[in-house]
Amino acid sequence: MPDALLSLINGDIDAAHQLLQLIDDEYQALQARDLAQLQRLLERKVPLLQQLERNGRERTALLQQAGVSVDRQGLAQLAERNGDADVLARGDELSALLDQCQEANQRNGRIIRAGQASTGRLLDILRGQDTPNLYDRRGGSTQSSRQRPLSQA
Repeated sequence: MPDALLSLINGDIDAAHQLLQLIDDEYQALQARDLAQLQRLLERKVPLLQQLERNGRERTALLQQAGVSVDRQGLAQLAERNGDADVLARGDELSALLDQCQEANQRNGRIIRAGQASTGRLLDILRGQDTPNLYDRRGGSTQSSRQRPLSQA
């Protein structure tokens, strides 16, 4: 069983490296607002995410079959029982990689939310539902009391 577990972990480390690279590429595409590239990246991310999920379930099942907890402590117990410290080291490496993927994905999510908010604000201005502050002759800020769609301005 340790060989099967190590094999799953090694496969997931490779998948996590690829996923992290795709997330970084996604960041660049978000910066450039390249929707075609974002779509291509998404198509490449889905199989990796599915593989990570499937292998995660298999790792969980293997740890449960071994009678240990399904966390780092259980992995450490299994590694100690079988005298295989490599499993624990590779498990820690996988965990660190998945944390990096999560952080990078959250960074991309913030960019997406900021873009959505900006687009929504622009659409509100175009519809006349919100008007930006304007400046008077003295340079002071004034709010237009009458809101009109940009097409009627």
